[in-house]
Amino acid sequence: MPLIETEALRHSYRVGGRPVWALDGVSLAIKQGEFVAVMGPSGSGKSTFMHLLGCLDTPTAGRYCLNGVDIGSLGRDALALIRNRSIGFVFQSFNLLPRATALENVELPLIYRRMHSAERRRRALTLLEEVNLRDRAGHTPAELSGGEQQRVAIARALVNEPMVLLADEPTGALDSLTGLEIMAIFLRLNREHGLTIVLVTHAADVAAYAERIVTFRDGRVVTDRPNSTPAASASLFEATACSLPA
Repeated sequence: MPLIETEALRHSYRVGGRPVWALDGVSLAIKQGEFVAVMGPSGSGKSTFMHLLGCLDTPTAGRYCLNGVDIGSLGRDALALIRNRSIGFVFQSFNLLPRATALENVELPLIYRRMHSAERRRRALTLLEEVNLRDRAGHTPAELSGGEQQRVAIARALVNEPMVLLADEPTGALDSLTGLEIMAIFLRLNREHGLTIVLVTHAADVAAYAERIVTFRDGRVVTDRPNSTPAASASLFEATACSLPA
């Protein structure tokens, strides 16, 4: 059974009283442990697809199942629980609380779970160590580089041990070298921990590090193919692994 499965997924919004289809019949299946890149030009529907997978929006028509659960059958509280427990989010803009430390930002999803403070701290520190930032735990976002902020965001996305990590243009606000460091973390999470990752990007050089590339155009899937350049992702992983914690 696929971890993620969509059938004829459609989503529309209205412009001048007429429906505009951001997604128009998307059917995809993603297995546990896959690393999938979703590509396409602006307005192709890729970000809308990501929002639907993350239960941040609801489809106009069609079906979406996550780990065998029909998401369309769930109420508001159940959807909020899935967003908190089953899905990790990483965005281009980091979305960190500016006055909170790195540790407090990573702890935030655990506060919503009402987890005891000592366990929250232990788990958050473990995740900061996973992204090589334990020594920066007491720093606020203003005291961190862009790459460090994105690593904090990744740690926060992982702290609830999600089934799937959704990343929307995670390297878009970073320079090329820092972007490679972020991609190395994603590769490690996928290869060593078996985490399912769905990454939206417009950049072919970023998409090349996924094992499967899905391309959207005008709200539809136009190509769905395995990555033809696995050597590129392997060399990136090997070249940057030394900078990451064991």
